[in-house]
Amino acid sequence: MTLTEKILARAAGKAKVQAGDNIWVNADVLMTHDVCGPGTIGVFKREFGKDAKVWDKTRIVIIPDHYIFTADSKSNRNVDILRDFVKEQDIAYFYDVIDDPNGHWHFDMSKGHLKRQYGSQYAGVCHTALPQKGHTRPGEILFGTDSHTCMAGAFNQFATGIGNTDAGFVMGTGKLLIKVPETMHFRLEGQLQPGVMAKDVILHCIGEIGFDGATYRAMQFDGPGAASLSIDDRMTIANMAIEAGGKNGIFEFDSRTQEYVDARVKLNGTKSTYTPVAPDQDQKFVYELVVNLDKLEPTVACHPDPGQRKKAKEMGHIKLDRAYVGSCTGGKTSDFVEFARVLRGHHVTIDTFGVPATPEIVRELQTTYWGKQTVWDILVSAGVQMTENAGCAACLGGPVDTFGRINKPGIKCISATNRNFPGRMGDKESQVFLASPMTVAASAIAGKIVDPREYLAN
Repeated sequence: MTLTEKILARAAGKAKVQAGDNIWVNADVLMTHDVCGPGTIGVFKREFGKDAKVWDKTRIVIIPDHYIFTADSKSNRNVDILRDFVKEQDIAYFYDVIDDPNGHWHFDMSKGHLKRQYGSQYAGVCHTALPQKGHTRPGEILFGTDSHTCMAGAFNQFATGIGNTDAGFVMGTGKLLIKVPETMHFRLEGQLQPGVMAKDVILHCIGEIGFDGATYRAMQFDGPGAASLSIDDRMTIANMAIEAGGKNGIFEFDSRTQEYVDARVKLNGTKSTYTPVAPDQDQKFVYELVVNLDKLEPTVACHPDPGQRKKAKEMGHIKLDRAYVGSCTGGKTSDFVEFARVLRGHHVTIDTFGVPATPEIVRELQTTYWGKQTVWDILVSAGVQMTENAGCAACLGGPVDTFGRINKPGIKCISATNRNFPGRMGDKESQVFLASPMTVAASAIAGKIVDPREYLAN
């Protein structure tokens, strides 16, 4: 069996499953956030009764993160709905925006977007916060009401996005009916070269198969090249499995996985036991691709979908209006360090926005020195508008007052985020080009899409 099949078989209590089987699986964790949480709660109460109790209050994680730092009253109210439900159900893991359990969330626009407006429990973008807070464990099943839940596959986990109806059912029963997906095999060999990042790996893979090439399939990444990747790199790759239509993305378990997970569950006091899975020798794949990391080059996904792959060095004719680094995919500490590596000693020539994924990442950037400056100060001095309000921000548009949102037609933006369908970051007439943080940095300096290796050479 493949990695995905092994996890699903275990969760179904079966010795073996194969692609196409319909099986009932037991969930280990259900995650929801402020966009889908109220709808999921509504389904749960409608189907199980207004006084019903969730299946396990210790296995539900609620993380407001999407439409948070906006004065939009309906968005603010969504967070209050989550807080009321958490109190009613005594749910263990709720990462509230405010510290007062009886308070109400309100974003004060008069204070601006750059300075912190959240409390001590706020965790930031759910997909980055889940592993940081110790909720991703190898061999487990994670369901989340967000398509990019597949990011947790970096931790040898079956993680996938589900809708409000399915989530309401899981909330009440802890179970879900799943069709076992076919598995596509991506064997990574070699090592990433200077100027090339994990984002280039996944954009290359999606470019090979198309933005629907993995529809309802598992994307398994392994090989010596995969073993050489950092945890952040693996998260970036697994995150964008959905951008090829994938049911999930998944990596093998190794010492890096163990080191990260063990440290995080200990730090946060979450469940510490887990049992990873390893592939069988005779595992069967529906598709196989060997990716030589040594030969990859900085890559860009062009409007209007992530499958429109081109090399950055071939796109110098594309003039830009905006650059953006952030989200679960591009807002991790390592993403900003590589962003700063290119920007250091330069200044951006277009509007450039930086949105760290979590408050922990904000702190790391503000306390990690590179010479006499912190990484945060290097970015600010280069002209980047850095916000302390970690969250999804303009990655998915949001209300018009969202930080970094594209509010004018015709804007061309290069972004380290994960999706570029029309209207994704705001105005439906804008164009979004997806690239690595390094490529975004070089392009922000040049005002057009360029290969970051031009700046690393100097």
